[in-house]
Order: sequence, then C-alpha cells, then structure tokens
Amino acid sequence: MHHPPPYGAHYGRPPPYDYGGDYYPHEKRRGGKFCVRCICCCYCVLCFLVLIVVAFALYWFTYYDPKLPIYKFEALDVKEFGYHPDSSLNVDFILTLKADNPNKAIGIIYDKASSINVTYSNSTICSGKFPSFHHGHKNITMLQIELNGKNQFSSGLYEALQDNERHGKIPLTVLAKIPFRPVLGDKTLRQFSVLANVTIYVHDLKPGNKSEIEQGKIVLNLAK
Repeated sequence: MHHPPPYGAHYGRPPPYDYGGDYYPHEKRRGGKFCVRCICCCYCVLCFLVLIVVAFALYWFTYYDPKLPIYKFEALDVKEFGYHPDSSLNVDFILTLKADNPNKAIGIIYDKASSINVTYSNSTICSGKFPSFHHGHKNITMLQIELNGKNQFSSGLYEALQDNERHGKIPLTVLAKIPFRPVLGDKTLRQFSVLANVTIYVHDLKPGNKSEIEQGKIVLNLAK
C-alpha cells in the first residue's frame, strides 16, 4: 500500500532554508548598482576637472611663455674708494646694470623693498637698492644703481684687495634680493622675489675711473 511521504519530505532534496524575515533580492542588487554608479560619476567629474586644469595650464604657458628677467652688469663707476686709519673703508660706486624683460605678454613691477650688497672675501663693502619701476614687455632698460658704505675692513684684507687690483682682476660678489610682481594685462599678481648671486671681476677701483666688468655666471632663484 502506497503511503504519502511524511510532511516536509522532498524526495531527496534538502528542505528549504528556514528564513523568518522578508527577502528582496532585487532591491539589494539595485542598491549595489546605485553605489557603483555614484562612484563612477564622481571619478568622471574628477577627471573632467583635472583635464580642465591641465588644459588651462597648457594654454597659460603656451600663450604667456613666462621667462625670468635677464640681468647683466655693464660697468662700475668709482666715485670714492679709500682706506682710512680707523680701519674703515669708504666706498661710493655707481653700478650700471642692463635689465632685460624677455616676456612677450608679462610686465614686471619692481617693488621698493629691495637690497643689493657687494662683498669682497665675504666682507660687505657697500650696499644699495634696486630702483622701483614698471618694466614693460620685451623691454631692455639701463639702470644706474648707487652703492655706498663705510665698513670696518682689516688692513690685511685691504692689502689683498690692492694685490688683486695690481693684477687687474678684483673679484666682487653681488648679492641681491629684488621683489617684483608679474603683470598680466591689467591684472597684477602676487609678489615674488628674485634672489641673485653673481661674482663680477673689476679691473680698477681708482676714484674717478669707470671700470668695465667681467661677469661670472649669475645664479637666479625665485622666492615667495
């Protein structure tokens, strides 16, 4: 006699998983896809912004082609150069400097808070300031900078300087800090500074003479 299978039997198949709550597989799958879509959208927006920034930077550098100004020392006019019994050295120079702005679309405004120091063997002999002016595009300007000072100078250092003068080659180091602001069209940007370090060789320091200058390699750095 055939008997019905006992309650819960499924002819070899395991009984269904006993889950007491509600199960919505389609809703869970939908939520996962939504998170993936959000992440993809965020990445797309980020990539788009990066592309805009890169394109703007390329346009800016291509159009403006920014370059550092070029400086060359032309001559040194010696108004006073004398060693005194109190071990002080009195100096009054006029330094002729050629300033070249090679930029085709960027002007330069030189600010007042500049400093130029001339040293011999790490001892300062005179100082002055870079003039404040607006340097136009593709412009070369000749500047005359007055440098003067009265500093303590040992007799041995002065004798070494005179020995250099007898050989016709006096090494002087020019240290300069020149603050400036780039000008793009009618917009003036934030202030930067040119830091310059260059050795110049002067042939004669006799008062009343205008000595030509041999300029060594000039080192320029930018500082904020």
